[in-house]
Amino acid sequence: MGKPCGPPIAQAMRIGYATRERSRQTMLNGALITMAHHRSLRLRRSLGVPVQRGKFTSLEICAGAGGSALGIELAGFTCVGAIENDAAACATLRANRPAWRVIEDDIHNVPGWEFRGIELLAGGVPCPPFSIAGKQLGADDERDLFPQAMRIVEQARPAAVMLENVPGFASAKFDQYRSALLARLIRLGYGVDWRVLQASAYGVPQLRPRFMLVAIREPYYARFRWPEPTLQAPTVGEAIGDLMALRGWQGAEQWRLRANTIAPTLVGGSKKHGGPDLGPTRARKQWEQLGVDGLGIVAEPPGATFPLDGLPRLTVRMAARIQAFPDTWQFVGGKTAQYRQVGNALPPLVAQSVALAIRSALDDRYVAERDSGPTLIQPELMQV
Repeated sequence: MGKPCGPPIAQAMRIGYATRERSRQTMLNGALITMAHHRSLRLRRSLGVPVQRGKFTSLEICAGAGGSALGIELAGFTCVGAIENDAAACATLRANRPAWRVIEDDIHNVPGWEFRGIELLAGGVPCPPFSIAGKQLGADDERDLFPQAMRIVEQARPAAVMLENVPGFASAKFDQYRSALLARLIRLGYGVDWRVLQASAYGVPQLRPRFMLVAIREPYYARFRWPEPTLQAPTVGEAIGDLMALRGWQGAEQWRLRANTIAPTLVGGSKKHGGPDLGPTRARKQWEQLGVDGLGIVAEPPGATFPLDGLPRLTVRMAARIQAFPDTWQFVGGKTAQYRQVGNALPPLVAQSVALAIRSALDDRYVAERDSGPTLIQPELMQV
């Protein structure tokens, strides 16, 4: 770099002016952010949303084993309710989060009014009505719970909504159904968008595309941005190699090197169909290429006497790792029930990434920390 131009006195004057200007700009920024905050508080009161800054509450519907709820918790939300009708999944939720209010009931029986004022309603409504692996009956399938999700949205009036499903819901077959769902949310005062996100882009060692719908009330929706890919997904070998070696299998290192890509989609099945295997024939062939027998789940990793070139099966814990659950998250129930909980979950890392993007749109303080100046604060927030 060259030397500063001008004599020392002129240089000092310029430095003094720059310092005063920075001070003035800091005061201006603070005033604008304060105005935006007060405007935000009034809006939240009008919506029935809690006004205590930094306190974000969420309600989880069709909670399953808690993959979505856990990810949302990691994004800074407090779960005030988790609705699930499967007994084993409810036991899992209670075992891991005793403080959560777990509502073991059919969603049809749960009134949304008592959750008025939550920031986020989230959940993964049942996938079989829209899955290419099923008959894709959509609204004609008794398991379609989008109508119930919308009922609770209307009653609870959350500031934001996050709904997840299989990528089949994004297909042309469901264009009309999807458009009606979005139109209903728009009539309720939400800005709405949806995308199919690939879980591996957020650190999940699995090929798992998921349909994600986000709806946020204005003016917050204008600040929403979908999360960018965040983490390089580990390979299957990197993710669970230590678990394969846990009981002294001599072929574990060779297997780890062979399992050098991400996994195919784990399929949890349903109570009507599907057992403790890793999916249909095509998926099992993909697992075989990774050195895994996809015909079932076992209770323990391979032991010292397991053949060096054998094809081990996954344990529930291995499957949970591939879904990006932490090892501290325990699953309750029989082996099939546990695997079904794991296989049907939204990976916590995906839920966390989307929930952080939602929180950044809702939280004035988060925006103030992220943005360097007042220009990125929406103009309507400055009106006091």
